[in-house]
Amino acid sequence: MNPQPSHVERALQERIEIVPYDPRWPTRFAEEAQRLRALLPAALIGRIEHFGSTAVPGLAAKPIVDMLVEVRSMADVAQTVAPILQGAGYEFFWRARERGLPGIAYAWFIRRDVDGVRTHHIHFLEAGSSEWERLRFRDYLRAHPEEAAEYGELKRRIAAEHPDDRRAYARAKTGFVARAMRRARAA
Repeated sequence: MNPQPSHVERALQERIEIVPYDPRWPTRFAEEAQRLRALLPAALIGRIEHFGSTAVPGLAAKPIVDMLVEVRSMADVAQTVAPILQGAGYEFFWRARERGLPGIAYAWFIRRDVDGVRTHHIHFLEAGSSEWERLRFRDYLRAHPEEAAEYGELKRRIAAEHPDDRRAYARAKTGFVARAMRRARAA
């Protein structure tokens, strides 16, 4: 008898679909940001940013709106945010601190529609997290539509090669992202 995979393993094996840019994605971001502000204590959260491919006009993407939410501390996420969002039906994921330090360094949630399809990935970060660098990548692609189009084609190809392996899909994009980030930092 095979044990049931964890919710993390299930999420990593879900089919990857790349679709043409949808002009409704910014509205879906704004609606979810408003929903989060209504659900969560205002004192715990700061800025909310739309990032990732759905935040780049014209870029093909997985039809999942990525969001970054600033929090005072990851302890607030573990103790207050996670119970509230899990109670509202969101799935909770986390990454432990690196180098053996205790606590949660990075937390995110998946919101799904009534059919169980992912609609949003909501990432919670402290103000000083290096993960905010993702906004630089978003802004670089917004300013360079030719590279955004190249990235879209790369993602389509990789999704076809790794349709059920999100780890392999993410790894295969690493080279492009690293090159774009070097150019973005140099600009």
